[in-house]
Amino acid sequence: MKKISTVQAFGNEIFKEHKVTIGVDLVGCFLGLRPGRRNSGESEPQKKISKEGDRYLRTMMVQGAHYILGPFGEDSDLRRWGLKLAERGGKNAKKRAVVAVARKLAVLLHRLWVSGEVYEPLRNSQKALRAAA
Repeated sequence: MKKISTVQAFGNEIFKEHKVTIGVDLVGCFLGLRPGRRNSGESEPQKKISKEGDRYLRTMMVQGAHYILGPFGEDSDLRRWGLKLAERGGKNAKKRAVVAVARKLAVLLHRLWVSGEVYEPLRNSQKALRAAA
């Protein structure tokens, strides 16, 4: 298996076989990382993720999310957001945070691949510092 070291290589490797251009809002659905919904009156509880789509890629995104949220993950906006989700509490908070970070990671990688932008780990934090100054 060859090593994917750049976002461009990731996009070329993963999305090259899919002729249809996937929109940013459909990346989570494409990977099966979108939670199901059950509408019942005024409550809208989340169900489990659909697990449709590419199983291997979904596994890679979840493993990446585990690394980002783990003790060796570098500081980034994505890590801070995921840790904040995990701190909310509840018995499944960490699991939900991992899946949410995996979905957001997939959307981020797809967006970077399509636009050709360079990844900035603390992009939102830098914007907040500039606005406060």
